[in-house]
Amino acid sequence: MKTGKESIECNKCFRMEGKLQLRKETYSRGKLDRCRECGRYFTRAGNLEAHKRTHTGEKPYECKQCGKCFAVAGKLKRHLRTHTGEKPFECKQCGKSFIQAGNLKIHVRTHTGKKPFECKQCGKCFTQAERLKTHLRTHTGEKPHECKQCGKSFFQAGNLKIHVRTHTGEKPYECKQCGKCFPEAGKLKRHLRTHTGEKPHECKHCGRCFTVKVSLARHCKTSCTEYRNQKNATPLLSIQPNRDRDRTFSCWICQEELESHCLLLEHYDNHMR
Repeated sequence: MKTGKESIECNKCFRMEGKLQLRKETYSRGKLDRCRECGRYFTRAGNLEAHKRTHTGEKPYECKQCGKCFAVAGKLKRHLRTHTGEKPFECKQCGKSFIQAGNLKIHVRTHTGKKPFECKQCGKCFTQAERLKTHLRTHTGEKPHECKQCGKSFFQAGNLKIHVRTHTGEKPYECKQCGKCFPEAGKLKRHLRTHTGEKPHECKHCGRCFTVKVSLARHCKTSCTEYRNQKNATPLLSIQPNRDRDRTFSCWICQEELESHCLLLEHYDNHMR
């Protein structure tokens, strides 16, 4: 459903009156360029030229340091910051800096609690449109990211990337203290606690702390006397791998099924807040 002001000429909607007027003025001057491939309109010829590359696949802007290529100069400029370490966009509340303005905008929502992207099927809200898009696949069952070697499919491209390492044996995350390597950043993070002694996961029934969430879940379910004494207590965590549905993991509390153990642990954070 369209919202906001609508341009009569192209039926595009705008939330701000000023942007609608600018579009009308552009039509009146006859300076609107249209893509012949998909029919999309552009107010600037340069934007149209950049858009055409999405059809041709042309990427004329190359990074001299790593050889990666880009369709537009702006994306190359942002990419170069991954080499220089430059992070020009700083959060005013906590001081954390980011390479892109969009990443800062998403980060600010961790302070405000704003989650503007809502799932129409279950009402769950997200801070990013991409996370909502991924979540919707838990309703549709769509798994668009397929492994070329074994045919297994995944909800997210990142999960496919991690899975591919089971074929290649790649373990890019190395512990600087003992040299042990891991295929995922999350596994390295948990491993580091064996060196630091950090135990961030606390049982809210008895106060005992654990290095990883799965240990907390096991403790609550099997050995916490205080928990068993509370007849109506709800388990903080319960890890239940569902072997019958392509190794998905089911949430004990709401029965939502997630694709990986790591995603399930992140999901439980929402229940514990």
